[in-house]
Amino acid sequence: MPVYSMTGYASGQSGPSGSHADAEARPHGAGRLGVEIRSVNSRFLDLTFKLPEELRQHEPALRELLTGQLKRGKVELRAAIESAGAAGVGEPSTKLLQRLNGVQDSIKSWLPAARELSVADVLRLAAGDTLAKGDWGSELTELAQKTLKALVSAREREGARLARMLQDHLAQLRKLVAQALPLVPQLVEQQRARFLERWQEAMGLSGGTPPEAAQDRALTEATSFAIRIDVAEELTRLNSHLDEIERLVKKGGEIGKRLDFLIQELHREANTLGSKSATLELTRIGVDMKVLIEQMREQVQNIE
Repeated sequence: MPVYSMTGYASGQSGPSGSHADAEARPHGAGRLGVEIRSVNSRFLDLTFKLPEELRQHEPALRELLTGQLKRGKVELRAAIESAGAAGVGEPSTKLLQRLNGVQDSIKSWLPAARELSVADVLRLAAGDTLAKGDWGSELTELAQKTLKALVSAREREGARLARMLQDHLAQLRKLVAQALPLVPQLVEQQRARFLERWQEAMGLSGGTPPEAAQDRALTEATSFAIRIDVAEELTRLNSHLDEIERLVKKGGEIGKRLDFLIQELHREANTLGSKSATLELTRIGVDMKVLIEQMREQVQNIE
């Protein structure tokens, strides 16, 4: 399965007179419909709808459509109706003109000083009337489906880019682990020799062999210190976490939360490695690891 990002944007618009099958069900000149969907990262699926009053009744259907395709992200769906007057002048129906004329006569009978309707007034009222009466349900659903499909494709493309970035960072982390592994036994042996040398100097025996009891104590101290600075276990766990992250990225699907947990574990092991470090080389490796892991963490937060 692909890896999906939670970041994406898509928009769509119907034709000037409604290019969809049910456009004929609306009065002539009812305008055209526009839909846009944008999403950013979020721990859960957070939906927001910004609809004009004419489309508010269709929000439940739109919510069901989005929840069926998206699992995580802060998603905003906007829809708007552009009146026919914005693209061209639509001719009002005879029935509407008769109704407007009747309303005007009624008003003037009570308010003789009221001015008569102008052509611009009639066109504006006609546009509002057709927008209010238009049947947008099927067209809105169809357009929202197409826009959502485009959004999912955009999220998939961004997810593929994130997956490539993660694979590259995984390869760099593996190289750092490989650099650190041979340093562990070298460091332990250096510390063992250093302890023996210090015990010899303390007992004034730098030119000879220390007593057996002193030597045993020196070896015990060296072993205890070696245990404290041994990072082999941390490196093994790092490799294990890297294997699991690589497996998840190849598997795809809803892996964001699992990846986020594994990145935290990587960071924990890198911190422990840094705190145990007894050489500049191992410290440098730990710092480089944390830089890469932090970069991965920022990107993983965008994965669904």
